[in-house]
Parts: sequence; structure tokens; C-alpha cells
Amino acid sequence: MDKNQTQGDLACPPRMELEEIASKINDLDKWRSIFSSQGLEVSKAMIQKTQENLKADEESEDKSETLSIKKHGYFPSNILYSIPKEFIVAADLGGQPISIEMAVELKKILFGNTFYTFNYEWKKSFFKFCNPFTNMAYSLEAEKTGTRAIQMAVQGHIIKYLLFTKNGDEHSSLQNLQELSQKQQEKALAAALADILWTAGERNKATICLITNDPYFTQGPDYKADNFTERLQLFEFVDKEILEKFLCAHIYCFKNDGCHGVILFLYSLLFSRTLLRLQDDLDITTTHLLQFSLGNFSARQALINLMLTGRASPQVFNGDQVSDEGNTEHQARHGVLVRSDVGFLHWSREEMQQDRLPRVGSMLKTPKFPIWLCNINGTYSVLFGTNMSLLCDWKMEHFFDLYFYNGQLSQSKTVHLTIDTHSHHWEEQSKADEGDIEKRFPSVEMTVRTKWDGAAINWHGTVPFY
Repeated sequence: MDKNQTQGDLACPPRMELEEIASKINDLDKWRSIFSSQGLEVSKAMIQKTQENLKADEESEDKSETLSIKKHGYFPSNILYSIPKEFIVAADLGGQPISIEMAVELKKILFGNTFYTFNYEWKKSFFKFCNPFTNMAYSLEAEKTGTRAIQMAVQGHIIKYLLFTKNGDEHSSLQNLQELSQKQQEKALAAALADILWTAGERNKATICLITNDPYFTQGPDYKADNFTERLQLFEFVDKEILEKFLCAHIYCFKNDGCHGVILFLYSLLFSRTLLRLQDDLDITTTHLLQFSLGNFSARQALINLMLTGRASPQVFNGDQVSDEGNTEHQARHGVLVRSDVGFLHWSREEMQQDRLPRVGSMLKTPKFPIWLCNINGTYSVLFGTNMSLLCDWKMEHFFDLYFYNGQLSQSKTVHLTIDTHSHHWEEQSKADEGDIEKRFPSVEMTVRTKWDGAAINWHGTVPFY
């Protein structure tokens, strides 16, 4: 305390100081209400950073942004969505700068127009593993947002790598997924991303998108800038091994907080497929890959199939079908042409009640590896087995084990399910629980039965959920 400061000064601060404190409190409340209405979070660090930026602006000649903040009450986008310097690569690393023409076509294939931009939920999403050296070390944390489908599709490929690709085992065990180090997690993520991108590039080439410091173009009359897409550099690879090594070297750009890792992967996926091929993949039912619903963007089936099969076919049935309205090529509905490495299962209680449940074809139901991305009541999760023989020996399908992970922190262990397709007694058990439809027909079980009709399922003590 200043010795010259009197007790009266402490008891009665100057009127101007009180007004200044009240003004700051009002500003803070206003910022909080603005962010609350937008579904955003305000941290002390963000507020402090904003105050520092405001002070710097006030001291500069150009006060336009500061005046806008004071007048309209919003934060500049470069504070909300700025990427930390450690995730920015040098402009001379050797990639191809994105052009405004490429960015325009990229946004059209994603959003259907050039004026939508990714919201906060997408920009904060990245590939985050659970803690290393634990039973859940293989698993990615996926919030219930529009990015979850992408994260869980990558999860399926991570499981494929750890169970079957890494050691070349046909019969693996759950232990292959557990007690991984951080370095092993990063290697698995790089392998999974490389596998998806290489397949999308028809196993000939793939593209990685990374961010540089400065934009290569600015906003135009037909393009809305987002301070992100304009800074892309594209790195093309014609050798999968080199692709994977490059991903390993830059994996921090996909797995760290603040890196916009999910969007970077999505951009890489689309450029690996090429925008021209994507146009051919789509059909009369789907013109772009993301849909806007309930204030957020989510993946359409075409994007799901692109991650699983390498082709953005909008349908889940086998092959292509021509509409009854005509037989011209542009009216064809594009389904799945090849067996995927990771399969797909779909169950929705609402769609079932309305008789709108899509008929998933055998190409997706019977993948090359016993791993399935599941869309259960609109939420994505992963179902998998550890025995490769499950998909090539019908005798193995009488009695076998599967494992289930839903991507949520609330799941502290991998759920173990035993599937019995031989005794067909699940209907009798369901009648005993007539009072509760969720006990009679748990959605996870009904999803399994879209592949193994009539199967009885043992949860080994876990309370059935979904």
C-alpha cells in the first residue's frame, strides 16, 4: 500500500474510478451475453487478450475495429478463430498456394454456396485421444457436434491400423488397443488419415492441406473470407509411405487444441478426391456434402461414404440405380460400388417407425475388416471385432464377440458384447420386458440385428444404452 494513500482514499475511491469499474463490469457482462447467445465460451485469457488488443488499437492510428467493437459489441474474428503460431507452416515449405477459384469451388462442394463459413464448433474441433497408457488410449474424444461423424470414421481406421495393419495379425485382441504411448497414438492417427486420403485419391495420389501465415487472396464479391481457407497450402503426394511420413511430421496440425484439425483433414480429403471427381460422385439427391440443421453443419451420407469407400456416393445401397422417372445417366442414384475396409450400419427408431430406414447394402454391411461406423439415432459410434475370420467364415458368425465405443468421455471402458445368432431367443427376452421399449429394443442391439437378424446379445453386465 502507498504510504501517502490515506484511509479516506481507501474508503471512498474517486467517483471517476467507480464509474470506470462499473463501465468495465457492464462491458464484461455484455461480452458474456453475446457469447452465450452464440453458444460460445468466454475465458479469462480471451477477455484479457481482447483487452490487450483493444488497448493496442486505441494507441494506433487505425481505430476502426475498436470502434466497431464498442459500437456493436462483438469480438474480431481473428481473436476467436486465430490459429496458434506453432500450427502455421512456412510459406516456402513447398506446397501449392490455394487460389480464389479453388476456394470458391471448395465451398460450393461443401456448403452449396460461397458465403457460408464454418462455425465455432467446427473450428475448435480436432482429433483428441483419451489419455495414453490407459485402457481407452486408442479412442478419440468426440463431442455431440457436427464433426462427430468425421472423428468416428477416423476412429474406425485407427482401430483397423492397431488391430490388423500394424502387426499384420488376422486374429488380434483388445490389448492391441490399450496402453498406447502418445507417440503410438500419433502414429496410429497419421496412418488412419493417410489411409483415408490415399483411398480417396484412388490409391494414386493424395493431398495434405496446411495453414500458412498470410492469406493468398482476400474477400471478393462472390466469396466470403474466413481468415483460414485463404491461407491454405496444398501438398501433393504420389507415394503413400512418403505421405504417411509427412503426416507424422505434421500430426500436431491435426491433434492439438486450436489447430482446426478436423477442417484441415476435411479439406485434405476433398482435394485428395479432387473437386472434379466429387461432382461426378454426387447425384440428383445430393449437390453438396454438408447440411445445415439446428444451427450447425453435419455430414451428409456422401461425405460418410467418401471416408469409408473413397467415393462420395450419396446412397448406401449396392451399385447405381436409375430413377423410375427416366433412364438418363444424370438421373442415376449413386450407391456403393466396392467393399470398404470399414463398414457402415444404420439404425434410427424414428425412421423405423416411419418406415424410412435406409437399406444398407452388403458392400457396407460386410467390409474387409470387422469394423463398422454406426449411425444410431443420428449419433455416430464404432462397433468392431478382433477376429478377421468373422467376415469370411460363416461358422464364426454363430457365436462371437464385438466391442462398442460411442466417442463420449462418459464411457470409461470399451463395451463388450457377445453375439449369439444360433439360438434366436432374443424375441422371448424382449417380451419379458414389455413395460419399457428401450429395454425391449435397445438401439445398439437393433443396429447389430441389421447385420445379424435375430441375434441375441449379451452385454456382460453393462446397462444397455442408446
